[in-house]
Amino acid sequence: MPNMSRKQVLKLCASLALLPLAGCAKPRESGYAQRTGFFFNTVCTMGGNVSSSVLDEAEDLCKRFEQLFSRTIATSDVARVNTANGAAVEVDPLTAELVGLSLAYCEESGGLFDITIGAVSELWDFVEGVVPDPAAIANALPHVGYKNVHVQDNTVQLLDPQARIDLGGIAKGYIADKLVELFVQLGAQDVFVNLGGNVKVLGHNDKGAPWSVGVRDPQSEDATRVVARILTSDGSVVTSGLYERSFERDGRRYWHILDPRTGYPVQTDIASASIYSVASIDGDGYTKPLFMMKHEDALAFVQARGNLQALLVTSDGSILTTPGSDFELLS
Repeated sequence: MPNMSRKQVLKLCASLALLPLAGCAKPRESGYAQRTGFFFNTVCTMGGNVSSSVLDEAEDLCKRFEQLFSRTIATSDVARVNTANGAAVEVDPLTAELVGLSLAYCEESGGLFDITIGAVSELWDFVEGVVPDPAAIANALPHVGYKNVHVQDNTVQLLDPQARIDLGGIAKGYIADKLVELFVQLGAQDVFVNLGGNVKVLGHNDKGAPWSVGVRDPQSEDATRVVARILTSDGSVVTSGLYERSFERDGRRYWHILDPRTGYPVQTDIASASIYSVASIDGDGYTKPLFMMKHEDALAFVQARGNLQALLVTSDGSILTTPGSDFELLS
């Protein structure tokens, strides 16, 4: 999961005040509360009609996931797999589950989403604004291939010793789902989780209404400006945008969403993509491939999945949705 600058963190803090748009700002006496922390290199907020002890357990779970999934923590499951020189590595059952689920999204997208992008993504630095040497990208690119990842029971193996797993493109969706599951197991029914653009909600906000989740305007410097919202009592909205992490070098803009076919930032007419689904991991697994498609193909891809809705903002500011979408466009 890539590092972020202080400026990027402050922008995220501003945007988090709006996601969900209602219900988390003013806890009421009935027990609504929230907690904000820094996990997965982003600002995370979660809460609802929950006690402090429940939030403690959720925060502990976030810490556990970070220690398992981060490719930059040397003792994490992902780092151990990446440095095992092709040997099978026994991992936590949660890690094995996430890797296995991720491979299904890789397959369904035809490799447009690929968790072995780590061979290339580790060359880029979107904090310091470092563009890798073209030769380094060319050397790493042959080692991007999700079919070289083998999962059996609680072991993960890279059949290509030089491949590298990077779960940063899907881990937050998985974690959001697991956090809501934890809240329910602990007796909570009205909760929200916001992991820096991955929002998962259940039940109602502190006013007794469905949660209102906003979609940020990717064309605006104001991180609090939204172009649409959706009301839901059981669902997730995942938004990916080119604005999230980017830098300019020699007159060219580079953004963090890398094309596994080229090793370079995607060339796209989509500025941001949002998916509404029940499972947050679906939003993560399906948003990234959309940036490798023309916008009309991207909408068709989401529509073909069933039970998903998409909202795209194109580079010219047009807002497009799948047919019958519940997204409400805001002026």
